[in-house]
Amino acid sequence: HIQDPASQRLTWNKPPKSVLVIKKIRDASLLQPFKELCVYLTEENNMIVYVEKKVLEDPAIANDENFGPVKKKFCTFREDYDDISNQIDFIICLGGDGTLLYASSIFQGSVPPVMAFHLGSLGFLTPFNFENFQSQVTQVIEGNAALVLRSRLKVKVVKEHREKSAVQNGIEENGVVSASLEKEAGKQIMQYQVLNEVVVDRGPSSYLSNVDVFLDGHLITTVQGDGVIVSTPTGSTAYAAAAGASMIHPNVPAIMITPICPHSLSFRPIVVPAGVELKIMLSPDARNTAWVSFDGRKRQEICHGDSISITTSCYPLPSICFRDPVSDWFESLAECLHWNVRKKQNNFAVEEEE
Repeated sequence: HIQDPASQRLTWNKPPKSVLVIKKIRDASLLQPFKELCVYLTEENNMIVYVEKKVLEDPAIANDENFGPVKKKFCTFREDYDDISNQIDFIICLGGDGTLLYASSIFQGSVPPVMAFHLGSLGFLTPFNFENFQSQVTQVIEGNAALVLRSRLKVKVVKEHREKSAVQNGIEENGVVSASLEKEAGKQIMQYQVLNEVVVDRGPSSYLSNVDVFLDGHLITTVQGDGVIVSTPTGSTAYAAAAGASMIHPNVPAIMITPICPHSLSFRPIVVPAGVELKIMLSPDARNTAWVSFDGRKRQEICHGDSISITTSCYPLPSICFRDPVSDWFESLAECLHWNVRKKQNNFAVEEEE
């Protein structure tokens, strides 16, 4: 029996009590929706609202006396310092697709259901409009909503220990605390959960990237070009689509491998089964190092001897649908990417019979 994607529904074992509200930072247009939503959650539904500390440091929120009583009820946290993974029942995102990616990065294990409102620029992953948010939030709280489980990638980066390390005391050069850091046998190990894609590129070097790609321990190809994208089906409509890959529905269990400007006419993007283990390393004869980023964040250099292992995570991101997984996806293709938009061909004029 093959499950119909539309049959995936949100059900609560007990009524949700706590909600994490994630707002895009430095966007004045989101201040009013944020305030309206928080007032509705705290006063109408008696929810415990978690908000990131830097959101409340916005002068427009900090200096708003009318919002003060609501703000005092908030529970605050700081990314990479406070663990709230076991305290949140569901998440509401206000912003664009980047806000949903940020929500994913906060939860390196199990992710609560995410309700994403389209208040950004693209909105491919954010199906809800904010106009009648009260009724939509109420439906989610009552458990009346469809779900799509967006698979994520579990990524492990193993680096040879060097004198000048890119990671010192668990903090990278850009000041971001690593998702997970271990030191064993002179190696540094970092782990990430990725919703869209892992991108390996040539960085500032003028030479082609030269990286080997292994699948379940077997060398399948060497990428010579600008780099390679390893993406989830959710990420297939992001960077991978721009690099010429097919777009895959998020319910399809798969991992995509897409070259970036390969120096080969026959290097086509491929789709492999979810669950395989990919490993990416610099080729022994590579002239330069490579750089890797995870959903556009945590960018770092990969040198000879380092490796990137990628497989399907057992912690997907449950995304709440506006209608159902299939309708939402095709509507996003039409609205955001203008998929197959073309002027209609004229029909033949009806000729009168002789």
